Amino acid sequence: MGHIRSAETVASALRDSDSGLSDADNAAKHGVAVKTIRRWRREYQRRGRTRGQSHLMARCPRCDGAALDPAAYAELLGWYLGDGHISLGRRGVYALHIFNDRRYVELNAHLLDLMRAVKPGSRPHTREVPGAIVTTVGWKHWPCLFPQHGPGRKHERRLVLESWQQDLVHDEPAAFLRGLFHSDGCRVNNWATRPVAGEVKRYDYPRWQFVNCSEDILGFCTDALDAVGVPWRRSNHKTVSVSRREAVALLDDLIGLKC
Repeated sequence: MGHIRSAETVASALRDSDSGLSDADNAAKHGVAVKTIRRWRREYQRRGRTRGQSHLMARCPRCDGAALDPAAYAELLGWYLGDGHISLGRRGVYALHIFNDRRYVELNAHLLDLMRAVKPGSRPHTREVPGAIVTTVGWKHWPCLFPQHGPGRKHERRLVLESWQQDLVHDEPAAFLRGLFHSDGCRVNNWATRPVAGEVKRYDYPRWQFVNCSEDILGFCTDALDAVGVPWRRSNHKTVSVSRREAVALLDDLIGLKC
């Protein structure tokens, strides 16, 4: 029988793994074999299993009636629709993956908190891919919470929010918009020229844009903008723009800047 490590040791090793410590250095620090660190990451991070037979897996809000943080869920739903996907792993465990630009350090840390809030007791982890950070957590019940999951790309199939999701988005529109705009949106400086007293003057102004190829997701976005009273327009077939000065200021207050 192998050595049984304390919960504190395992938790410490997983935190160090999340922070980027190599498996070899992590093993040396905690006095275990490298293969043990790899096994812990595989079992408790990628597959989302709970350590120890006395522990229960996180209960599902849809199947078991467990509590669900409405604001955290609404925001995570926005992230999933914008830049997320769900994959099926071994033994029926699904993994939720959210992709985000690596330069947004605070947002990537915030995603870990969101996943912990929606799935209490979980240990989401991150990995680097070219230009991006992927935040992942496993759970058998992700399709319960995100019934929009299905085969193929989201923009190639019909997406509809279920009634309970509509209620949550209605109650937490700012959180939902935060997830959408912080995943598949950007805040840019735009400019225009205008003749004034015979001279052409340039005016600079900020603009929020949400870009997505799914007409359904664009509709979710504009419905939420309408709910909070933010004027918008369609710049093209895949872009929703918020350009009026007062509208940009309102959206800034509601969702915050990307950082």
